[in-house]
Amino acid sequence: MATEQIIDSDKAVEHQEEQIDVTNLIKMLSIQMANQGTQIQAQKLENNLTKKIEKSEEVIVLIEMNFILINLINKRLIQCKLSNRRISSNTISKGIGTMTLFKGFPDRFNGVTVHSVMENCDLLDFPSVLQESLKAWKEEKKRGIWFKVGIQHSEWIPILVKNGFIFHNARNDFVMLRKWLSDEVDITPSFAHTLIGVGAVVVNNDEVLVVKEKYGFVENWKLPGGYVEPGENLVDAAIREVYEETNITTEFSSILNIRHAHGGAWECSDIYFVVCLKPLTLDIVKCDREIKESKWMKLEEYLQSPLVHELNKFFLQTFLDYKSQSVTIDCKHSIHPLLRKPYTVYFASTKNKI
Repeated sequence: MATEQIIDSDKAVEHQEEQIDVTNLIKMLSIQMANQGTQIQAQKLENNLTKKIEKSEEVIVLIEMNFILINLINKRLIQCKLSNRRISSNTISKGIGTMTLFKGFPDRFNGVTVHSVMENCDLLDFPSVLQESLKAWKEEKKRGIWFKVGIQHSEWIPILVKNGFIFHNARNDFVMLRKWLSDEVDITPSFAHTLIGVGAVVVNNDEVLVVKEKYGFVENWKLPGGYVEPGENLVDAAIREVYEETNITTEFSSILNIRHAHGGAWECSDIYFVVCLKPLTLDIVKCDREIKESKWMKLEEYLQSPLVHELNKFFLQTFLDYKSQSVTIDCKHSIHPLLRKPYTVYFASTKNKI
């Protein structure tokens, strides 16, 4: 029986400015194979891998060598003693090669966010890379670890869950998972839990613009409006919704009401802003996809109609009150002095009239 040969990765991996001498590793693996009576295969392997080194394909060589070594171990031709000695802050030793740890992006809360599309990892290596990365982050006293997993890497998700990650939020093309490492109390805020909608009071002299939804709960008359899109301002959303549903062009006049409710769609809360808009055009062209009917309705008829919800009547009454008292809720756009991001402030004013 051939004497079992031991490959000690601490001896096999030569560190010269934290780089791996791949040529020496090829020679060592070739010797081990030759010692087991496979001289011809060993020579062919050495020649093949050396040619790839000359073509600067070291990564491919390391991968192939790992597969060969694993195959030899499985066949009990050689015994491999692995070492977990750290090569650098972002790599760990693994057999005769190296494994890169996840780096991620640090945040101001001493956390780290890893993006799968930026730090891809083979599925076979992912569990060990993840576990070693978690150990490193724990040693560095990181608090929260986030993984933004693109839909193309969704096979990572069950592995992350098995390692203590939980879901936080998702979009069409990614899911965000997190794990709290700190011994401190987990104070991570929950994901966005409130939907924002807008409705528009558009008044033309003594008439208000109303619609009936094609797929509404009841066939009542209501104000045109809908959900605010991501990154969209309230006023812009109201103007857009009115145009999409009725083809009426408008401009901002005032904020009228804010309605806050819970238990909305997708178990979210709901905030509904009522915006007063001034019509710039009058000819209605309803959206056949969303709207069953649309028209200009007399203000008095709207306030008395059994087909108008009491809350919608209250919105119109607010408009009339603001108008009689010369009050508006105006808005001002600016840039945050520290974050350098745009924002909008809404404030009461008596300078403008509705």
